[in-house]
Amino acid sequence: MNDHARPAPEPQGIPPHSGAADEAKRQDPSRRSVLWTTAGVAGAGIGLGALGGGTASAAGATAPEAVAAAEAVAAAPARQGRTMADVPFERRSKVRVGIIGLGNRGDSMIDLFLAVPGVQVKAVCDTVRDKAEKAAKKVTAAGQPAPAIYAKDEHDYENLCKRGDIDFVYVVTPWELHFPMAKAAMLNGKHVGVECPIAMRLEELWQLVDLSERTRRHCMQLENCCYGKNEMRVLRMAHAGLFGDLLHGAGAYNHDLRELMFDPDYYEGPWRRLWHTRLRGDLYPNHGFGPVANYMDVNRGDRAVSITSIGTPALGLAAYRKEHMPPGDPSWKESYIGADRTISLVQTAKGRVIRLEHDVSSPHPYSRINSLGGTRGVFEDYPERVYLEPTNTNHEWDDFKKYAEWDHWLWKEHANPPGGHGGMDYMMVFRLMQCMRLGLVPDFDVYDAATWTAPVPLSHLSIKAKGAPLPIPDFTRGEWKKARSGMDSEKPAE
Repeated sequence: MNDHARPAPEPQGIPPHSGAADEAKRQDPSRRSVLWTTAGVAGAGIGLGALGGGTASAAGATAPEAVAAAEAVAAAPARQGRTMADVPFERRSKVRVGIIGLGNRGDSMIDLFLAVPGVQVKAVCDTVRDKAEKAAKKVTAAGQPAPAIYAKDEHDYENLCKRGDIDFVYVVTPWELHFPMAKAAMLNGKHVGVECPIAMRLEELWQLVDLSERTRRHCMQLENCCYGKNEMRVLRMAHAGLFGDLLHGAGAYNHDLRELMFDPDYYEGPWRRLWHTRLRGDLYPNHGFGPVANYMDVNRGDRAVSITSIGTPALGLAAYRKEHMPPGDPSWKESYIGADRTISLVQTAKGRVIRLEHDVSSPHPYSRINSLGGTRGVFEDYPERVYLEPTNTNHEWDDFKKYAEWDHWLWKEHANPPGGHGGMDYMMVFRLMQCMRLGLVPDFDVYDAATWTAPVPLSHLSIKAKGAPLPIPDFTRGEWKKARSGMDSEKPAE
């Protein structure tokens, strides 16, 4: 019997004939139907239906309604399995990977998986067969056996997840597909890593947490910005006490995407632009939230407890369309509601404040802000600069390059990593695959994934409720009170 035909192991904690696989199939929407039939929906079905039975509609929730709805979902349901905090991977000599989604991001990331020693790409999947075949050629060009190709239809990813020769599934598809695909991977006994954001509804975040705990499979938000050189240096400086007691931080995704969102070849569908017709809040908080949460040990001694959000009018996309799109273009049927700039304030259990920003619809140089302040000083990025007492006392910024001694061991070992985004993509893939090979605890887990993504639905509802502060669920169910390791890892012995 070959590996393809061998059935996947039964996930631990799910009884036989539980109907879990059927449940996953029912909740896996067709890409086309999701993209087009909900294009004008900004209501309870997208992002807010998760907030407790639809008690607060997106059309105009009052603050008490919004708070009541959020509190209903913030209350932790009974745990169905065991915590995944500090749970290591099973040690293995080789990591066998399946990749779902081979568009712009997936096509570039497969190169990095192939560049990491001890990794084998066993299967690739995309609804566009040409993309899957292009990816398969990359695998064979790297000297590996030809991977299986799944491109039959929109549900063929389920067959990839059922394979018995895959350890890890990488999901890199439009956002609305992340949840059903992550769910299918875990139900078939696979660890799974998902591009940002990991899901779009709070109820989906809870389902991923519960499923990870029941199946004993890790479900991770693959947040590459956590592996940026500056981010990892600041992380180690913060943990060494150079900033003193931490007080505040900020992160963002301020990136002018107007041209790309109206490019019919870049975002297939065009799925990303259509989310601006559905939600008003922060659609992409993870790049900013993840690094700052790591600095502050969120879910590892502190936790995010509430969020309040405000947003500007939605004018940027319509203005760009008027100037650049011809009459009759399908985009003229769209009504944009997504705030051009969303600003959120997150409060932690220790009283710290994290500011999040999102703006992809107005002119702005790229910035993730990436700042951290404490009782002894502050770091700010874009451009990078630092001010720390007692070294700095003249009210002038210092050169961050002077602090290179605090670089994480990953950046000392891989000074010139391959891949895009300054090498952070490779660092993320290398470290994750290393953890899987050596049987280590991953740098982040399903609780981090859920926390970093919670601002997507909550910021939308808070804006609709005129900035009402809303509770952020404790996805760890109290485990956050225990200090434990995370991104600030020690170099392991191979």
